[in-house]
Amino acid sequence: MLTVLFAISAWYYFYFLPKKTLIDKSILPSGSVSDSIVVYKSERKLLLYYRSKPLKTYSISLGDSPVGHKEKEGDEKTPEGLYNISGRNPYSKYHLSLRISYPNEQDKLNAEKNGYSPGGDIMIHGLPNSTGFLEEYYTSNDWTDGCIAVSNEEIEEIWGAVKDGTPIFINK
Repeated sequence: MLTVLFAISAWYYFYFLPKKTLIDKSILPSGSVSDSIVVYKSERKLLLYYRSKPLKTYSISLGDSPVGHKEKEGDEKTPEGLYNISGRNPYSKYHLSLRISYPNEQDKLNAEKNGYSPGGDIMIHGLPNSTGFLEEYYTSNDWTDGCIAVSNEEIEEIWGAVKDGTPIFINK
């Protein structure tokens, strides 16, 4: 019975939920360097820039509650504003992860004023390491806890092009 329910659920996700379209199937040339990142949450796009010119655009997945600025731990929102890439983890439970410098001082002050934790561990990352045959689900839906997710191939490109300290501006 459980197998039948799983099969019906998978069929529903793959065939009836709206699919995000691939934005740019081209491969980022080896050795490309990005000096800034811009994210458009409402459009589910991440753009890499070099000297104010776009290098590549990626489709992204966000948290289960993506509208609005992240304010507290567990709200499943992606922060909005200017941050930077503050570290990287090649051993993440996702296929590579780049740390975003959330929370900044203003985020911490707002959370403290309202009596809660701002949260943290906001990343740009690939798919869960145990994705298996569900890759299409993960690349077609919002599923993170507030992070920005791309495919494994895309995070490898981004990982290689983005250095620690790179600014990232996250728009609504």
